[in-house]
Amino acid sequence: MSRVVVLDYGSGNLRSAERALAAAGAEVTVTDDLAAAADSDGLVVPGVGAFAACMAGIEELGAGPVIAERVAAGRPVLGICVGMQVLFEHGDEHGVVTKGLGLLPGGVTKLAAERLPHMGWNTVRAPEGSVLFGGLPADSRFYFVHSYAVDDVAGLTAAGARVTVAHHGSDFVAAVERGPLSAAQFHPEKSADTGAALLRNWLAALPTGG
Repeated sequence: MSRVVVLDYGSGNLRSAERALAAAGAEVTVTDDLAAAADSDGLVVPGVGAFAACMAGIEELGAGPVIAERVAAGRPVLGICVGMQVLFEHGDEHGVVTKGLGLLPGGVTKLAAERLPHMGWNTVRAPEGSVLFGGLPADSRFYFVHSYAVDDVAGLTAAGARVTVAHHGSDFVAAVERGPLSAAQFHPEKSADTGAALLRNWLAALPTGG
């Protein structure tokens, strides 16, 4: 059984993520203990609300270097919602640009859509070779709640990432996979059977044993 830490830095659907990961077969700990986060088989970075507030929580905890060191060492990290967004270089919300963790190239901007937030179920287009979406039907739907996203699909692809795309007003990055780093703009823990399947796929790819 894989040992997974859900990082508690003051933001995110911690308990729903914990329940979903446990149901998918993980041994889950929700904690702000950075040693535990560094040592886990898989680290989940959740996040809801504003980019700047999530980054402030990560910085206050001192979690940025731990996340970066895991990725550099090839140890899996999964970002969810704003926990995905903070992995990028910056976020631009209400005209305020906040520096992100810079583990993925590009920035987070307001969705180009008439209706915001983008809330509810939507289909995605996953690339060939995706681990997260392996075995899932092409019409699988996931649950989104957000007004900001990454839209530079081409830039991420050029940087060696497998990019899953969704559409709301325009195309945006719904998920990204690059080496040990995986992330989803939607909420797997709120996406019923399809979200559970995605989490099982992520867990199945984790190395075990610390």
